[in-house]
Amino acid sequence: MEFAGKPNLKNLPKVLLLRPPPVFTIYEPEFSQHFDCIKAYESPLPLPHFLTTANSAGVTAMIASGHTQITGVDILDHLPNLRCIVTTTAGLNHIDLAECRRRGIAVTSAGDSYSDDCAESAVALVIDVLRNVSSGDRFVRIGGWSVDGQFRLGNRLSGKTVGIIGLGSIGCRIAKRLEAFGCRILYNSRKEKPSVSYTFYSDVTELATNSDVIIISCALTDQTRHMISTEVLSALGKEGVIVNIARGPIIDEKELVRFLVEGKIAGAGLDVFEKEPNIPKELIAMENVVLSPHAAFLTHESFRDIFELVKGNLEAFFSNKPLLSPVMDV
Repeated sequence: MEFAGKPNLKNLPKVLLLRPPPVFTIYEPEFSQHFDCIKAYESPLPLPHFLTTANSAGVTAMIASGHTQITGVDILDHLPNLRCIVTTTAGLNHIDLAECRRRGIAVTSAGDSYSDDCAESAVALVIDVLRNVSSGDRFVRIGGWSVDGQFRLGNRLSGKTVGIIGLGSIGCRIAKRLEAFGCRILYNSRKEKPSVSYTFYSDVTELATNSDVIIISCALTDQTRHMISTEVLSALGKEGVIVNIARGPIIDEKELVRFLVEGKIAGAGLDVFEKEPNIPKELIAMENVVLSPHAAFLTHESFRDIFELVKGNLEAFFSNKPLLSPVMDV
């Protein structure tokens, strides 16, 4: 059976895509020079039937975005010959890693491709919330400056104590940038990192108690889901600010909304949400909340980097060489 799309005239390695990651949309012509891209999203066939056909056609590698859950029953059972999943995302909560390990499927991540961009976005959100940048822009555009005159006071970033949850590739870059603003850095991570001089807190609530600002840059796992709870928000306090550039469900969003509405924390900068793209109307209405459409990683530079990394991982896999950014090798 022929797949949708251009026929494979060059005998290129076959790579399956369930849905097109944004980077593929931009660099599809370049991907197609190196791989025969098998596009499930263009086929009229039901997905299970298409996957079975793809497996029969010899597909052993897949490019995965964060839009599709890759589990045993839904996907992997239909692809018994799959041996490599190359992701375009920093987070991996959409892939059943344990099942991939059991089946001998290697998985790669985005590595550091987005780290600088996400760190910059985190700092931008902190500055925006504290200094009322977006709110001031709206104030000017609606004519508030000419009518009301004085705009409300903001808060200085310099000298603030910032607690970073997740001191990995992104978290370390956030810390480095905030040090330049004269901030004191605290952190929470799965393990204390002897290589850094920042103060470590094993307990997130204790971290919040001692922080003016909390920035979330950790992975979404069963352990971190709703980690930012009523207790943590209470510890942050009415002068505290929270920023999330990781995953929405790390925060108990209903409680965050309640704390903001009741003035129990000072503000929030949010790039991610529990049920994207649906955002609680209360958050949209608040002047002390800055909203971003899961865009912390979206730059021309990061997309070129991730294209090169995805291409390199696939070329390494098909050449039987070490993968460039393995999360789980086999």
